[in-house]
Amino acid sequence: MTRPTLTQATGPAHTRILGIGGVRGENLVTNDDVAGPIDSSDEWIRQRTGIVTRARAGAETDVLDLAEAAALRALEHAGLTGADIDAVILSTVTYFHQTPAGAAIIADRIGATPAAAFDISAACAGYCYGIGQADALVRAGSARHVLVIGAEKMSDFVDPTDRSISFLLGDGAGAVVIGPSDTPGIGPTIWGSDGAQAQAIRQTHSWKDTQTGAGWPTLRQEGQSVFKWAVWQMAPVAQKALDAAGVTAADLDAFIPHQANMRIIDQMIKQLGLPADVVVARDIADTGNTSAASIPLATERLLREGQVSSGALALQIGFGAGLVYGAQVVVLP
Repeated sequence: MTRPTLTQATGPAHTRILGIGGVRGENLVTNDDVAGPIDSSDEWIRQRTGIVTRARAGAETDVLDLAEAAALRALEHAGLTGADIDAVILSTVTYFHQTPAGAAIIADRIGATPAAAFDISAACAGYCYGIGQADALVRAGSARHVLVIGAEKMSDFVDPTDRSISFLLGDGAGAVVIGPSDTPGIGPTIWGSDGAQAQAIRQTHSWKDTQTGAGWPTLRQEGQSVFKWAVWQMAPVAQKALDAAGVTAADLDAFIPHQANMRIIDQMIKQLGLPADVVVARDIADTGNTSAASIPLATERLLREGQVSSGALALQIGFGAGLVYGAQVVVLP
């Protein structure tokens, strides 16, 4: 018996980001607002992190509200509607439901049904993971337009007395639409993980433990370990992304790293030897660390403020809990 040869889906050779949108928590929380419970000061927080304020959403706003708002703005920027979307990818670690996926709910809210929809749990690297997957889906012919959203309401996991990470965290969402392109607009994704360091950034305990009186889980990090890992291990990853895309640091218009800490950003600039004319995203100063949302929010801000223009070449890299990382060179919408 001769078995039939399966037809395999094929797609366009190239993809790019077609549109971007972002929203931040409506409340700006100052360093003075958070300094008391951690026995700190505005000066200490600025010196250690570069943060002046962090954006946080009100109690009535949840992470899906932020994601929906960012998604609608990205669709508008791309000149598309929800009906044009074939897949929705939501990256978040602050959505309280393990099932159903938040992406499916967002797809329904924006009119994208019956688009494929799934969530990613890759913390601060989640947006770059989503870009890598969207790029692959379009080029494979599995989708024509993919919506990638990084959304977090980190304030839901804040312990006000924690000096390791909670005072860094903000709320927001950034979204992009990925679609076909006549020329390459997304370079190869360089990604990976190191689960041996899973305790470096972690939730204090599982949801199951709350049943035995453990209380609400919050976030913790081993600050020095994370700082060293980010500075010394992530710059080589960023360089691999440049090499894979066939460009050099001198070709870049912008560097958009995860907005974790201003000192980490400054050290990565040195490690990569970025030219002085490369625009560096520093959204953390006003928005704080928004995990999976930080790179698209920082990108949206650079474009909105005119610091870079459509068509600019940018290196983006996310890294965080897992420990996980992802990076790629992209053409900005």
